[in-house]
Amino acid sequence: MRAARPARRARAAPSTPSGATKRSTTTGPEHEKPTRPERKKKKRSPGPKGRVTKRTGDTASKPDKGRTEIGAGPTTLTGKATRYLRGLGHHLDPIVQIGKEGITEGVVTATRAALLAHELVKLKVSPDAPIDRKDAGADLAAKVGALLAQTLGRTLLLYKRHPHEPRIVLPR
Repeated sequence: MRAARPARRARAAPSTPSGATKRSTTTGPEHEKPTRPERKKKKRSPGPKGRVTKRTGDTASKPDKGRTEIGAGPTTLTGKATRYLRGLGHHLDPIVQIGKEGITEGVVTATRAALLAHELVKLKVSPDAPIDRKDAGADLAAKVGALLAQTLGRTLLLYKRHPHEPRIVLPR
């Protein structure tokens, strides 16, 4: 059987420096700390649409939301939408491969068909392809009418909203 524990001792109050007296803790209006007057927040002007970059000093405009007309898909992807699509595309296998002849009509046709069937397609760029891997995504997306969601190494991720029955709903 276990032995009973001795009761804990209460801690001693911290000692004060020599010669100092403790302040009494009385409550009352005469003993309250004076408070600072609240500062009014200044209204800032909205400023120009552009902002100046620190490094180069150039004016870089903020991206627009990218919606064209009602019913049409987005023309650009927001940060949330890009992250969402990258998460969905992580588990996909590449369906289309850009080979040693580059972006041909067959690649464009196969990509269009895959986008119509799946909305989100992963592509692979062959090391023998004559086109640069970073340029391949933008070129193919422009030819197909899709949006480039990600370029990771030699892998591309394209998104195109289905015209009649969209399966993927992008976050706003």
